[in-house]
Amino acid sequence: MFVDLSCPSYKLLQMLPRTERHPAPAVVRLTGESSTERTPGLPMNSQPMNCFNRFLASLITMAALLGLTQGDVKAAARPNVVLIMTDDQGYGDIAALGNPWLRTPNIDRLYSESVRFTNFHVDPTCAPTRSALMTGRYSTRTGCWHTIMGRSLIFHDEVLMPKFFKEAGYATGIFGKWHLGDDYPMRPHDLGFDMAVVNGGGGVGQTPDWWGNDYFDDTYWRNGTPEKFKGYCTDVFFDEAEKFITAHQNEPFFVYLPTNVAHSPYKVAEKYTQRLLDLGVPRTPAQFFGMIENFDERLGEFRNFLQGKGLEENTIFIFLTDNGTGEGIPWGDLDQAEWKGFNAGMRGKKSSQYDGGHRVPFFIRWPAGKIGGGRDVKPIAAHIDVLPTLIDLCGLKMTPPNPLDGTSLVPLLRGDANNWPERTLFASIQREEIPPKWVGSAVMTDRWRLIDGKELYDMDVDPGQRNNVAANFPNEVKQLRAKYETWWTSVEPSFSKYGYITIGAEAANPVRLTAHDWHSAEPIPWDQSHIKRDMWVNGYWMIEVAKAGRYEFTLYRQPKQANHPLEASNARVQVDDVEAKTTVADDATSATMTLALKPGPAKLQTWLINEPKNKTRGAFFVHVRRVD
Repeated sequence: MFVDLSCPSYKLLQMLPRTERHPAPAVVRLTGESSTERTPGLPMNSQPMNCFNRFLASLITMAALLGLTQGDVKAAARPNVVLIMTDDQGYGDIAALGNPWLRTPNIDRLYSESVRFTNFHVDPTCAPTRSALMTGRYSTRTGCWHTIMGRSLIFHDEVLMPKFFKEAGYATGIFGKWHLGDDYPMRPHDLGFDMAVVNGGGGVGQTPDWWGNDYFDDTYWRNGTPEKFKGYCTDVFFDEAEKFITAHQNEPFFVYLPTNVAHSPYKVAEKYTQRLLDLGVPRTPAQFFGMIENFDERLGEFRNFLQGKGLEENTIFIFLTDNGTGEGIPWGDLDQAEWKGFNAGMRGKKSSQYDGGHRVPFFIRWPAGKIGGGRDVKPIAAHIDVLPTLIDLCGLKMTPPNPLDGTSLVPLLRGDANNWPERTLFASIQREEIPPKWVGSAVMTDRWRLIDGKELYDMDVDPGQRNNVAANFPNEVKQLRAKYETWWTSVEPSFSKYGYITIGAEAANPVRLTAHDWHSAEPIPWDQSHIKRDMWVNGYWMIEVAKAGRYEFTLYRQPKQANHPLEASNARVQVDDVEAKTTVADDATSATMTLALKPGPAKLQTWLINEPKNKTRGAFFVHVRRVD
């Protein structure tokens, strides 16, 4: 048998019987056969003559001599994937991209070794970006156009990135912030992750998170079960990722590491902030930057870990952030601010439809796949492109059940932009039960930005979006408005759907509901600090009753473990037209009622009534258990 290592798809295992090796890609040619190389960018199952199977045939023959199983060979041939996403770190919050205060030597080193997309876009806030990243579809289509209010719960018919990897035999793990639903069937381990160590809600200390979490020595959920950890949140998530990789180093793995930092509240050891304070950076942004510098430290250690395991060469390593900066520039009128911060010349920040709200860094490196080298890619791209790109690079064979909005970036990664089509992409900031048309919208091409359907900016000459040229280019406005109209028509059917929380399922009984996921026109108590205030507000959950039967509802003012008085004289629960009421003792910390329910979707609401104060609010926490 003759093996030609000059082919570009997969390299052999260097003739060594070490299943922990993850070799660089190369195509194999056998003596006496014509050369059929893998076309870059095509999935394995679409290659002419199926070169990958020929490669496996030759490897399996060698494996018999080396004592390896066929499974070992297939596992060793595929790249690992590490996808890291920080929270609220903007494009300008990196030293290599011009920030004059930050020290980020490890992000800078990754920048110098990666292919960098300089016009890469996400959503302007947390959960929407995560849903689009995980599905390859616009967030508005997936049900996650808000960060709270039941509109950060992903629709049940969406299929997420870990499922594609799991179907291909990858070990899958998430360590950090999920923010697509804390209840069944929207938890990460319900949707394709073998191992999930995550905080609750949209950040540590928010309402669904473990009560009292403060970034240090917190309790997080491991596959749905609370577990106490030691250390700072970023350290915990990196440590858990390393443990997972160590356990699965002899098989292909997909690790999603979406850190909680640098989301508010801004908490980090003082040693990370003092240098910045000495430079004159105000305390809040100094703490924000300190969280990023701590992350940078752990990023360097993590990359050293991969290198020490011999895994770096054949690992696709991606770094991006989830929206524009949180505190890299001040809120409000920047011209009036004493400390103006740094935002790489962009207008806007987190929650903005201008580029400062959604243009973020995107670095990708894969040494074995010849992706890297410190090269910039200029054509516009977005979070919706990551899944199709990884499907392409990894040869994942599962056919997406829903049409993807993104496209594979492999031609750009390979340096071929000659035939790259001109694209129109969309970003929007939606914080309503039903998204209003045009409000907070950006229609984007390589050159143009149409904001809110009426402001037009020429990014070639005005990247700071200061000069509205809509009056000078009416045809461009008309064309971009037409593109938006088509897109809006395609996503509008999502507005009548819900991400239902399922109660009574065998996989999750009981279920804990929190006010974070209320649908309501009133203020939502999405953070634990809100729960501690004397808020008199109410809302409802959209639920799916899994089975007919009796269901027990236990209402709390604060989480069960807080043992806090209910502060009510009467309590009431209603599911559609079925309801129950009970009186509440003065010192009671909960109230329990039972309803007989039929299966199917329903609206659930509760009331805690304080007759002496003549006030009513909903129960901020409800435990629901099917009892028969």
